[in-house]
Amino acid sequence: MRERTAEISRTFSVYLPNSLYQKLLDRAGRGRLNTFIRQVLEEKLKQEQDQKEQLKQQLIKGYQAQAKNKKLQVESKAMEQAQFEDLANE
Repeated sequence: MRERTAEISRTFSVYLPNSLYQKLLDRAGRGRLNTFIRQVLEEKLKQEQDQKEQLKQQLIKGYQAQAKNKKLQVESKAMEQAQFEDLANE
C-alpha cells in the first residue's frame, strides 16, 4: 500500500540520457522509478549533511586543540602585541 504523507509534493522534469534512464529502470523496476529516485536523492542529501557535520566537528576539535596549545598562545600574544605596536607607530 502506498504511504500517504501530509507533505506537499512538487513535480518537475529531469532530462536524462537514455542509457542512464535505462539503468534506473533496470535497478528500480518499472512503476517504482519515482520512489527510487526520491530515496537516492534523500540519501545523497543526508550524506552531504553528514559530511558537513563531520567537517564542523573536525574544525571544532582543531580549534580546541589550538586553544589548549600553550606555545601557540604565547606566539599569538607576541604577534598581537607586535600588531598593536605597529598601529601605534603609524
